[in-house]
Amino acid sequence: MYLALLVIFLQCSELYAQGKVYQVFTFNGVKIKVEPSDKVKNGAPMSIICHADISKNTDFQLKHNFTFFKDGKLVFMSISDKEDARYEIPVAKSADTGDYECRVKAGDKVVISKPTYVWVAGMTKPVLTADKKEVSEGEIVKLRCELPEEVPPLEFYFRKIKTNSEPIAKRVAEQNQNFSEMEYYVEAGDNILQFDCFGKRQVKSGWESSQHSNKTLVTVKEPFRKPTLITKPSNNLTEGDIIEFQCSTVATEMRGVEIIFQKNRTILNSIRDKGTLKYSTLATQEDSGEYLCKVEQGAVSKTTKLNVFVSELFPKPTLSASMTQLDENKDLILNCSINGSRTANFSILRKSSSGDILLKRSRILAIKVNVNDTGSYTCKAEVKGIVKESKPVRISVYAPVSKPTLSVVSGSPEVVLGKPLQLICHSVMGTPPITFTFYKGDEIKKNVTNDTYATFLDEDIGLNDNGGYKCDARNNHSSGVKTSNILNVTVIVPIRSASLGSVPYGEVEVGSDTAFLCSVKEGSWPIHFKIFKKTDQEELLYEAREYSDRTIWHKKTMKRRDTGTYYCMASNRASVDVRSRPITISVILAAWQKGVIAAFVLTALAGAGAVVLWWFLRKKKKAKGPSMEMSGSALTPSLASEKLTRPPSDGNYYSGSGYIEDNENHMKSTDESKGPDLESAEVDYTEVEVSTLDPHRAPEQKGTETVYSEIRKTKYDSMENRHSRIYGHPDAT
Repeated sequence: MYLALLVIFLQCSELYAQGKVYQVFTFNGVKIKVEPSDKVKNGAPMSIICHADISKNTDFQLKHNFTFFKDGKLVFMSISDKEDARYEIPVAKSADTGDYECRVKAGDKVVISKPTYVWVAGMTKPVLTADKKEVSEGEIVKLRCELPEEVPPLEFYFRKIKTNSEPIAKRVAEQNQNFSEMEYYVEAGDNILQFDCFGKRQVKSGWESSQHSNKTLVTVKEPFRKPTLITKPSNNLTEGDIIEFQCSTVATEMRGVEIIFQKNRTILNSIRDKGTLKYSTLATQEDSGEYLCKVEQGAVSKTTKLNVFVSELFPKPTLSASMTQLDENKDLILNCSINGSRTANFSILRKSSSGDILLKRSRILAIKVNVNDTGSYTCKAEVKGIVKESKPVRISVYAPVSKPTLSVVSGSPEVVLGKPLQLICHSVMGTPPITFTFYKGDEIKKNVTNDTYATFLDEDIGLNDNGGYKCDARNNHSSGVKTSNILNVTVIVPIRSASLGSVPYGEVEVGSDTAFLCSVKEGSWPIHFKIFKKTDQEELLYEAREYSDRTIWHKKTMKRRDTGTYYCMASNRASVDVRSRPITISVILAAWQKGVIAAFVLTALAGAGAVVLWWFLRKKKKAKGPSMEMSGSALTPSLASEKLTRPPSDGNYYSGSGYIEDNENHMKSTDESKGPDLESAEVDYTEVEVSTLDPHRAPEQKGTETVYSEIRKTKYDSMENRHSRIYGHPDAT
């Protein structure tokens, strides 16, 4: 029974395993939806819905992890077995504006939605506060503008609103906070001030502005009143009247109050710690204009302006002259007058840098002038204490110019061809300005007006420009023009193309003379010639100053050390050195010296040949020596001079040496066509020294034997070495 149950259980397990299906799912996508829309009004509710689109192979439960992000920052998380999740925002603020994303995770799979931009339109209303409700002119009021629930960066705009004027706005950018502060200086005249503010933030579509804040009212107190400015007797006067100005103010505290009275930018008077300022003067026409009374205390300044007009009592005098340009020692009359012939006190003065010089208290001045009277003159007229001065009159007194001198600036009256020539014309006497005129021949080249001299630069110098320069000088004196003497200028032609030659050229015999010729193609005389030999120090050999285009240098007795490279240089007053091409001189032996050397060499060669021939014959004679036959019969008793010493034993081996004496004077040779003639051969005798050894190799016996051998010589043996050593042999007989 149990076995049957076990079999049934196993069978059922197998069937269940065969019927089980593997769960498969995939994400088709994840989307975000905004309700009511992606543009929501500030303060309205808003929902961000994330929907996951998933496909399954069967119906099974699947857990979903939803994560909401705004601008990359996590804002909400939810876990659900449903495919939707909601992020509820009951009251939307402008800070909720941004890009929203949703990330869904199921199992080991994660999918992120595309970002959706949500714009919460409108900003919260800013709140403005002031640190003071009442201030005085010159004080500072501090304002604070705040945007609650807004997120920086933000921009704040503060506005100062004055009655009957446009608001003045100031901008402040805040990167890290949702409020800003601003200080305002309360100016004079700011009686009642109103302030407000608003904010801005940047969205994708541009800038969004908030509502304007509440208006804050600030009351301003005056520390002193605007000053009053009056004139006595009036602000319309005539020259000579006394005019009095009075400037006053009322202040709650006079300490620190300063009153300043000025015309244009010039301060005429000032007082401190008082409420009234007075200023009086004798009115002149120059006193017409705008006057200003300014009251200052600390940073507060208030101003009142007043225009004053002063009419003319009499016009300015006029100074006239009989002549404004005249020669010295001429008469000058100056006349001072007023239009309308009004009576006045006149005086005539001369202007000076150290002050006016009074010449005469009269309306007329007559003088005989000299050059020192040149200058500016004026006259003054006085009526009722009012003094007026005329415009200045320039008087010029001229002394005649002296005869000018014309010279070359460099000093020397000469110029290098192609170079500019600078001339100077100078007059010692004469009142400037002086006009100088330069002439080249009869042609006017230049006019110059200067004080005492003038210069002229002639850049067109030719070969024929050797004279004809002059200059004129004149001024406003009636004597007229003075002319200089004619200046003759020498044109220096620079050296061109120097060359060097020699006679003889190239090779020169030792002991002979050489002539060097240095010449130029062109150049003004005198010419300075120099001849050099090229060495490490550039040796100068010759120099001369010639009134010619060439020079000749005679070099006496040339030597071998004179071999080398030579060149010459030429220069004149143009101060340009011209160098020739180099030439090469080789100093060689004379013909007779060559003959002596040749004879000496030939003699030496002949002697050397004889020595070589003698050596050759001697060597050949030595080679034939060992084969010479020595005859035993030649050892005859008749040779009494022969001495033979023998050892005790009878051995036949000997050793010794012999010398063959030969005399070159006895050498004879036969005709070259004949062979050797033994019959007629010369007989020489050779002394032979014989040593006899003991047969049993006993020590050598000391003794000598003299043997004369007869040797027949042929002509081939006659040149052998005179001394031949012959070594003995036992077989020799």
